[in-house]
Amino acid sequence: MTSADVLLNGKRVLVVEDEAFVALMLEALLEGFGCDVVGVAGTLSRGLEYAADEALAIDGAVLDINLGGEKVFPVARRLLARGVPFIFCTGYGVAGVPGDFAGVPTIAKPYLEETLKTALVAQIG
Repeated sequence: MTSADVLLNGKRVLVVEDEAFVALMLEALLEGFGCDVVGVAGTLSRGLEYAADEALAIDGAVLDINLGGEKVFPVARRLLARGVPFIFCTGYGVAGVPGDFAGVPTIAKPYLEETLKTALVAQIG
């Protein structure tokens, strides 16, 4: 077990990703890092439900920017209001990230396992 795995072990992570295969892969990677996936949302509305659920303990989140043509930014704003750190994963690169989220780590799809782990440790580890 690496030091990154120790830092991520037991962290409760929300996944907002509309591509089912990518969501399953991401869930498996997170569990491999020792994280507990508290929810997987494939739509903006479901992501907002998770983000707004104050009873749901969330240590961090992985957010796909484009969810079937809708942008994930309302979920990101809700998480920010709760003090929950997150990272963006996108096929569009940082060009698709508005200025108010310029400091949020953004990793490009397809990403490597180590890239995801490094970004997560930086945000929630």
